[in-house]
Amino acid sequence: MEKKTLLISEIFPPKNGGSGRWFWELYTRLPKNEYIIAAGKTDNDKAFDKTHDLNLKRLNLSSPSWGIKSITGLKFYWRVFNQIRKLIKQHKIKTLHCGRCLPEGFLGYLFYKILNIPYICYIHGEDVEAAATSRELSWIVKRVLTHATTLICNSQNTANLILNNWQAKPDKVTILNPGCDTTKFIPAEPNFKVKETLGWGNKKVILTVGRLQERKGQDMLIKAMVEIKNAIPDALYAIIGAGKEKQKLEALVKELNLNSNVLFMSEISDEQMIQAYQQCDVFALPNRTVGQDIEGFGMVLVEAQACAKPVIAGDSGGTAETMIIDKTGFIVDCTQPSPLADKLIELLKNQEKQQTMGKIGRTHVLKHLDWHVHTEKAKKLFSNQKNYN
Repeated sequence: MEKKTLLISEIFPPKNGGSGRWFWELYTRLPKNEYIIAAGKTDNDKAFDKTHDLNLKRLNLSSPSWGIKSITGLKFYWRVFNQIRKLIKQHKIKTLHCGRCLPEGFLGYLFYKILNIPYICYIHGEDVEAAATSRELSWIVKRVLTHATTLICNSQNTANLILNNWQAKPDKVTILNPGCDTTKFIPAEPNFKVKETLGWGNKKVILTVGRLQERKGQDMLIKAMVEIKNAIPDALYAIIGAGKEKQKLEALVKELNLNSNVLFMSEISDEQMIQAYQQCDVFALPNRTVGQDIEGFGMVLVEAQACAKPVIAGDSGGTAETMIIDKTGFIVDCTQPSPLADKLIELLKNQEKQQTMGKIGRTHVLKHLDWHVHTEKAKKLFSNQKNYN
């Protein structure tokens, strides 16, 4: 009988988030009869779950506390532990895949201790860095890292974090980058009608896709737009995403008198998002480290390159691993606006360079970062995991 595996992930479509999209793309390509998914409940999940054939169960995996010192945290783990134990019994689960260290990894650790079920844990970078700010959460994460059979890191940068800061055992650490569906994210010819529907007109467009949060750096690129606008009056910064920083960012745009040069595009369809990648001139993820908060990898940079667009990212976290530096993209100091503005002006003024970098970027993604490449790596990795039981 085939040994079944349960993936536990609070972040899973239709909930937005790079890790959830990673799991969706990967687990939809794995044999459906071998994998069960315990995914977090979220808005519109019932409608979404009618569109796929995954063996999926929705659980309430959200909690204001993932520690174990509070009554709230203890109640959360007790409730979810019992729900997952029923799934394990019902489906005869032999291995667990945990979407993050907290809370999923700690649940994996509990099942390992109580039922002797081995687990692997995905590490994204920002998750372990956030836990490092709390003694209680650090204690939990150390146990998760110590007892997992495998730690899957989204980048070498993330692997270095757990090796150097958390003393993870090197033989447990493996790297599996998030990838891209190169059959969906494809290059397209410039199309004025499409740009019109996106609200861009005929402007030169810098695009960012991602949550509106401090480490993503949308604020710094808005500041850089002052210089960019002076050099290229018809430049537009299009921002796709929602998040807690939106009001601050909107206020900054108003303060700098950039209403005609910055466009917030919070709610758009996947089809429109791909069109945005295809029709922009340059893609930027101006990320920076904020306290312990880092960008673990940067899937959006891969998607942009798949659409044959040059990319620019901050010199923080794992973003450098998404590109061939200076050939498909640039790494820039994004803690201040001028370096960002200089590089974007240089690129926006050189269409030939944009096209050359874009072609190399598309080839790079096809060869190294396509989901089919990653799926084959994952199958081998998970096959070895099953040998533990």
